[in-house]
Amino acid sequence: MKSKNPKKRGSVPRGNKRGNKFAIKDDPFFNTESKKRRKMGFQDDYIDSGESEEENGVLSGGEERKEDEDEEIDQFAQETADEKRQRMAKSYVQKLREIAIREEEEEGEEEEEREFEKEGERDSLVVKKLIQEQLEESGRLRRVIASRVEKPDSGFEVLLKHRHSVTAVCLSDDDSKGFSASKDGTILYWDVDTGKGEKYHWPNEETLRLHGAKGPDGKATKHSKQVLSLAVSTDGKYLASGGLDRHVHVWDTRTREHIQAFPGHRGPVSCLTFRQGTSELFSGSFDRSIKIWNVEDRAYISTLFGHQSEVLTVDCLRKERVLATGRDRTMQLFKVPEESRLIFRASASSLECCCFIDNDEFLSGSDDGNIELWSVQKKKPVYVVKNAHAMLTDFKNFEQKENGSMFNGYLACSWVSSVAVCRGSDLAASGAGSGSVRLWTVESAPKGIKPLYDLPLVGFVNSLAFSKSGKFLVAGVGQEPRLGRWGRISAARNGVAIQRLTLS
Repeated sequence: MKSKNPKKRGSVPRGNKRGNKFAIKDDPFFNTESKKRRKMGFQDDYIDSGESEEENGVLSGGEERKEDEDEEIDQFAQETADEKRQRMAKSYVQKLREIAIREEEEEGEEEEEREFEKEGERDSLVVKKLIQEQLEESGRLRRVIASRVEKPDSGFEVLLKHRHSVTAVCLSDDDSKGFSASKDGTILYWDVDTGKGEKYHWPNEETLRLHGAKGPDGKATKHSKQVLSLAVSTDGKYLASGGLDRHVHVWDTRTREHIQAFPGHRGPVSCLTFRQGTSELFSGSFDRSIKIWNVEDRAYISTLFGHQSEVLTVDCLRKERVLATGRDRTMQLFKVPEESRLIFRASASSLECCCFIDNDEFLSGSDDGNIELWSVQKKKPVYVVKNAHAMLTDFKNFEQKENGSMFNGYLACSWVSSVAVCRGSDLAASGAGSGSVRLWTVESAPKGIKPLYDLPLVGFVNSLAFSKSGKFLVAGVGQEPRLGRWGRISAARNGVAIQRLTLS
């Protein structure tokens, strides 16, 4: 009976003609090397005749290194999220141990004589440092820096210049680079040490539309490039900008290219902030709303309502809470997960700026020249510094504009236009158009604000940013205020100024 199963092609040798011998080695069944293997072997064995033996050795060594790197990448790709966190935590602890060892070596040879039975002591120092960092990040422990700041021998230095008034400055998380924007739409990236800057180039209208931007409203034929606010993500990958064109623009900091435009606001985007450690972005606008975006996914999340007038400043720490000030004389703390908010009311002035000190305390500056310290527990300021920026500039340099030189009986250039706090510390700074930036000590018991130093700086100080270490302060200065043209200080120089601080 014949078999119904068809024979596989090439699996069994056919019968031979008489007189021809059959060799086993000719049978493909006994050939163990596959076609794919032979093909790969051919590619690996191919060597260009023009290369020397030394070059071949170098190339083969490079291939081995590449294979090792590929194996390492594959290993990391296969690990779970928990394993990745564990690996990163171990490497961080090892780094702290190395820092502790270096510090001990710097202390001198005396330490070498009593060699470590102190291994456990070193580990306990690492544990203490980790606990301290965690408490500082969570806002439960405040670093004491203000008392260590020595009086500067020199004032602000101009780091780089802008053609028009600077409206915003921000620093990367490692304090090595900064970003600044001005009223003419120029966005610059610069090195903190050298001041060398590089310009971000705006894409054309067609590219903006492809990236999500909607057409300009009204009679405008193209998008306004005037920038009012900047924010950089904690990982340093993304830079966000907002301005008069009612869009939030996202840039890739590595390539300095525009990658996304978020429409949705019905008024100018006046303020931006990233939530620490995430790609979550908050934008405040003159349309009285605050919108939440996910930059990594390039998606809109939700909108927060509550202010009855333009939103001027927003700030956020690690918690999903947003602090915002508006021209409705209120400061509001939005608790996003709980979908609730706390309202803090100023007495008789409009709050111009605000920032977190920690999760429970924050600082604000107002248009009557006052600086206020607030607590989550009270809806009124717990401490007020009145007339914080007395007029120091020469009146000849200040050109008064119609309906702009006076407000509530106070000279307009003494308005507190910016405040900043060195993250997790008691050191704060405030700026105005009065001719100086003032440093403050924020006291916790009893609660208060004490003056530290006056740092002369001519012009409207529209933005301030402290380094994480507290070793320098950056100011964005202009001849005009950030949100208007009601005043002008002709003696000012448009640009970014830096004040180096020495800690004892």
